[in-house]
Amino acid sequence: MIVIPAIDLKEGRCVRLSQGRMDQESVYSEDPVGMARHWESKGAERLHVVDLNGAVTGKPFHRSLIEEIAKSIRIPIEVGGGIRDLETIESYLASGVGWVILGTAALSNRHLVMEACRRFPKRVILGIDSRRGKVAIQGWNEVVSSEAIDVARQFEGTGLSAIIFTDIERDGMETGLNFEYTKAIAQTTSIPVIASGGVSRIEEIERLRELEPEGVIGVIVGRSLYTGKIDLEEAIRIAKIQESEARREGR
Repeated sequence: MIVIPAIDLKEGRCVRLSQGRMDQESVYSEDPVGMARHWESKGAERLHVVDLNGAVTGKPFHRSLIEEIAKSIRIPIEVGGGIRDLETIESYLASGVGWVILGTAALSNRHLVMEACRRFPKRVILGIDSRRGKVAIQGWNEVVSSEAIDVARQFEGTGLSAIIFTDIERDGMETGLNFEYTKAIAQTTSIPVIASGGVSRIEEIERLRELEPEGVIGVIVGRSLYTGKIDLEEAIRIAKIQESEARREGR
């Protein structure tokens, strides 16, 4: 289990939104590069970076800032928001980004996902953002008829690195992960799943151990890190303890 701090970018600042609403932001840093270095210094093995403006407009807004983040730290980053074509994917990966996250583009252009996975094996992540089981796109502003579980099934065998499943109604609210739906997504596919949305207590990271056998490999933590409800070093320690226990049990 890997604990992944989130850095959401809006107009050059590090923010957290409530339920993905662009008009409901909390600013936590004017220096996203410094924030990335901070999480690295606390033991983070990976960062989750989202271009919020890019997600809404459909094209990268913070590309230069994201590239600066990637070059300023030693740990890899996964990037989402406004990635809609192969040129952008290739540009990000060439600049030092570890993985690109496709959400809106995956729903509207399956061929793009297939071609990206072919060209860049295991460096493409599918982002499934859900509101009451339905998939949301365009920076979470539009909910479509597709069921999140059905979308996960559709991309089985494509060579994706992972699926990030986010419950929008919990995201940024510190109301707790949607364990039930996360488990359902993981049971639907053999693609590794990363949980996201609403993590509020260290006990939730402990509880995620129950979902590891189902294929849940990580969790993204945002607001609760910034408010101090969860200490990153402690969360990582707990995740490592669970890993050690699993090894002792022969899993």
